[in-house]
Amino acid sequence: MVPYGLLFPGGAYLMVFFLLPLGLMVYTSLQSGGLFSGGFTFTWEFRNYADALTSYETQFVRSIFYSVIVTFAALLLAYPMVYWIAFYGGRWKSSLLLMILLPFFVSFVIRTLQWRFILGDNGPVLGTLKGLGLLPDEFRVLATPLAVVAGITYNFLPFTALPLYVALERIDRSLVEAAKDLYATRWQAFRKVVWPLSLPGVFAAFLLTFVPATGDYVNASLLGGPGTRMIGNIIQTKFLTENQYPEAAALSVILMVAMVILASIYARILGTEEATRAAAAA
Repeated sequence: MVPYGLLFPGGAYLMVFFLLPLGLMVYTSLQSGGLFSGGFTFTWEFRNYADALTSYETQFVRSIFYSVIVTFAALLLAYPMVYWIAFYGGRWKSSLLLMILLPFFVSFVIRTLQWRFILGDNGPVLGTLKGLGLLPDEFRVLATPLAVVAGITYNFLPFTALPLYVALERIDRSLVEAAKDLYATRWQAFRKVVWPLSLPGVFAAFLLTFVPATGDYVNASLLGGPGTRMIGNIIQTKFLTENQYPEAAALSVILMVAMVILASIYARILGTEEATRAAAAA
């Protein structure tokens, strides 16, 4: 009974605040009608899903495409940084890790607004370069995919760095030394020992970055334009502006299912099971 008692608080929390809202969202996605035309009625309206896919296929593909770029960009930026901190940071590890977390002390929206200020057409960066004649006057970064991807990468970089640091910090240094004693170069020791043992952290970083990045709408709203709208912007508009709750719920369910499928595929390719086998082999 003790294990079930320990499981109950967390399980009840997930039941109330995850499964129940999820079931309500699925229920709403199968309704028909309108908020100001008699209300919504549950009619098993599966057409909401077909309409959502056909009407917003571009936004779905764009959101996933942006999120994939963001995830790999964040991994490429974070991995060398936390690798150095974990292996060579010494007594400064905690301070250096705190520097990565410092942006979290500022509001998400404020951080994104500062990016909008920095990347403005006449901001401190582009304005200076244009004044020096290094860039044409019509050059701009805002309202482009680059601005949106850069903003999302910046905002979610700590989500990538933290699980990577935990995985790298737990690696037994004697294994790396053993590889060097067997005449392995630094690159060979990293490829054969460090990288396989860090795969659980890579997998966790992928999930923590890819999933929220796909549903993000703040960066696309503040840094993007009409041609960079993501599916999160569509869902926000449907819920809060157009009051089309069934279609908005259908979009949310489709997005969630798509992310689960992609995460499952990634887990099969580079997931915890593969990482466990690699660690055992090492």
